[in-house]
Amino acid sequence: MTYPKKQPISPMQLKRQRRGELAALLLATLLLLFFPVRVLAQDTETSEGFLNAIDSVFSAIVAVLFKFLFYDIGGFPLIVLWLIVAGIFFTLRLGFINLRAFKHAIDVVRGRYDDPEEEGQVSHFQALATALSGTVGLGNIAGVAVAIQVGGPGAMFWLTLAGFLGMTTKLVECTLGLKYRIERPDGTVAGGPAYTLSRGLRNMGFGPLGKGLGIIFSVLAIFGSMGGANMFQSNQAAIAFVGTFPGMQGWIVGLVLAVLTAIVIIGGIERIASTTGLLVPAMAAVYILGCLWIVVVNLPQVPAAIATIISQAFVPEALEGGIEGGIIVVIVQGVRRSAFSNEAGIGSAAIAHSAARTDEPVREGIVALLEPFIDTIIICNMTGIMIVLTGVYQDTGEAIDGSQMTLNAFGTVSDWFPIVLTIAIFLFAFSTIISWSYYGEISWQYLFGQRTIIIYKLIFVACVFIGAVVTPGAVIDFSDLTLLMMALPNLIGAYFLSNEVAADIKDYMERLRSGQMPTYAEKLATLEDPHQAGN
Repeated sequence: MTYPKKQPISPMQLKRQRRGELAALLLATLLLLFFPVRVLAQDTETSEGFLNAIDSVFSAIVAVLFKFLFYDIGGFPLIVLWLIVAGIFFTLRLGFINLRAFKHAIDVVRGRYDDPEEEGQVSHFQALATALSGTVGLGNIAGVAVAIQVGGPGAMFWLTLAGFLGMTTKLVECTLGLKYRIERPDGTVAGGPAYTLSRGLRNMGFGPLGKGLGIIFSVLAIFGSMGGANMFQSNQAAIAFVGTFPGMQGWIVGLVLAVLTAIVIIGGIERIASTTGLLVPAMAAVYILGCLWIVVVNLPQVPAAIATIISQAFVPEALEGGIEGGIIVVIVQGVRRSAFSNEAGIGSAAIAHSAARTDEPVREGIVALLEPFIDTIIICNMTGIMIVLTGVYQDTGEAIDGSQMTLNAFGTVSDWFPIVLTIAIFLFAFSTIISWSYYGEISWQYLFGQRTIIIYKLIFVACVFIGAVVTPGAVIDFSDLTLLMMALPNLIGAYFLSNEVAADIKDYMERLRSGQMPTYAEKLATLEDPHQAGN
């Protein structure tokens, strides 16, 4: 893909442009105060009729998509099989690269290979933080609890195994995302599955197929960014605050989230990355420390809890359908919740990693393998061990959802401890919203170009607010299904290009082992020492 030569946008022009966009977004957000919120929030005939009409239309679409994605094959839903088979295939095809390159991934994230002169917009750590902020969220809080509630404690074993396999899937899709990214005339970059499909498959002689799959992926990503990754997040944040802080109104939470989102997303990937670079460690620390405190309080029961998780992974108890049926239920719940949490195979993270400042695609792919490790193997397991330790999963009371179960686990320590979870939910929701705003933005640009991007941002910010004051159930369900459907075109491209990835990884690892890949500090030392440079 080629672009006509243009004069780069000066920093002053870019600053003015972003100020104008920010003013427009903030004005639109503030106007939401004067928008008839009561029409959205109260049970008037007009609002009920309108929302019910939307819900009925989307309910019909959701029913069809659900039957397709969750079509049963040997007891496993189609989409679950699609994701787990990819994880197994890539892990074996690449010789357990998720283990072999783990230490190197840590070195890269620490900044040892960061070169400010290389093409890109954000550091390796910022790209990882941005992608993590899009995956670490309510799936780690509510999703894990649902997996245990439906499949029993043994679901955690399979969730962890699926996360381990997902590390390789993330490596593959993010390597390809950066390899086939484009650089625009203004110096910004764009990448991800849409570009991988259109450019990568074109190189193999499948141009029309790649272009079509790229368009399908982008449409699905835009829908996914609006609902489950936006409206649902603000809705859950509002519910948590209203339930924890008496007198708090949902529309206030929505307005705060909308304003914060507008301020952050106008700055583009640089501001999103700098925000998530601070937010992700903070929110992870808050949540993990809370979980650890519960573990410490129940320390004598930890060995028994771990034994319960392992034993019930293979011989589940209190599950209908006997041992065989029970095992299938446990595996499906673990794999499904793992995929929903870390999004390995969905392709979303590849969009964030494509903006990394590097000319080594494999290096960024290696960084990406840390996401399922942090998201699933660490944070999800912290939630799981806490729920099993406290025994709240055995509560069969009515209407106990995932979030409430985790809240109950936090409440076993102290009456005020659920406030920690409420803060974590807010941070998780905000971080997911701003990361997915970028994913949807790149997908919008792929379809409609950069000139119309302000339209997308206005719609996105409005959805943040609307999600906090209404609950359009079928709309969010539709968005969640479109998010899962992103895995279909994304993994097709990954399979097509798997030989390329394998060859690139082999070359990269050979250069790393032979010392041909110096750190940035070693590069500088070589430049400063003429004798060394001559050698």
